[in-house]
Amino acid sequence: MQFRNHSLVGSAAEIPISESNPVLSFSPVVLPSSDRHVDLQLRVSFPPTGNALPIVLLSHGHGRSNYLSSLEGYGPLADFLAGHGFAVIQPTHLSSKSLGIQLDAENHRDLFLDSRARDMTRVLDELDAIESAVPLLSGRLDRDRVAVLGHSLGGLTASALLGATNTDPRDGTVSRLVENRIKTGVVFGGIGNAGADLSESGRSLIPFAGPDFSQMDKPALIVWGDIDVSPHLSSRGADWHADPYSLSPGPKASFVVKGGHHGFGGISGWDAGETQDESPERLQAVLRITWAYLRSQFYEEDLSWEAACKALQELPELGHIETK
Repeated sequence: MQFRNHSLVGSAAEIPISESNPVLSFSPVVLPSSDRHVDLQLRVSFPPTGNALPIVLLSHGHGRSNYLSSLEGYGPLADFLAGHGFAVIQPTHLSSKSLGIQLDAENHRDLFLDSRARDMTRVLDELDAIESAVPLLSGRLDRDRVAVLGHSLGGLTASALLGATNTDPRDGTVSRLVENRIKTGVVFGGIGNAGADLSESGRSLIPFAGPDFSQMDKPALIVWGDIDVSPHLSSRGADWHADPYSLSPGPKASFVVKGGHHGFGGISGWDAGETQDESPERLQAVLRITWAYLRSQFYEEDLSWEAACKALQELPELGHIETK
């Protein structure tokens, strides 16, 4: 069944997409975690029919909202991908405001980087338990097709799982968190280069940051907004968020979202107050391009990415794609 698009979806409707399905969403799935402050809680979203569902691990950001930075957020992104054939797994990371864990100098790197990557590794380690806990999911996951998606701070999580390393400038600790079961990924408005590229407030907010994208060699789509200037983190312009593309080896793709701020039309939540660029058209373009990229990464014969890129060439008001 093909569901009707929002009336304001505009020209994004020209980017081809598969027929959509209803979505089942189950939460919380609780994974006991004695080595963690609290047990790991997940939301799992998936279509009610179909087998060999590719897995998407979705890492939330660290915004000012009370609920979006948890398994309760990212409904627009999770529902869309689940409705178009993916199983989406969303953890509540330890950095989530919903957990109230006090942030200090000792745990900053762990909460904002290391523990987030460990959450995703734990999810992959315990897929049997997840399938058993979620009704109608048993035996339906394709464990050979796994992607990671991350927004904002979650973009740093995704970059690390895709191969980027981080050297903490405070003590020289190197975090190598690559997860080889993850085949590809998408980074939305991710953290860029540190050092002199951080603003004064950025050095205070993410003092552990020292990403090196030179070993981030897994295929990835980097999505960034052309007006997503983030002075609270970087002294550079919007292109700072493109660093996971420009500073990493190929194969990579870059989707520059025209008129895009940090919310990409609203990926983190429906009518979310923190979205500066609320737009059903922009949101739908980002969702469709993301879906097409993942489809073509997982299935060699799939032409969704080729078709999406061709359509976007005729829609410059939505953005443009570069590849390497």
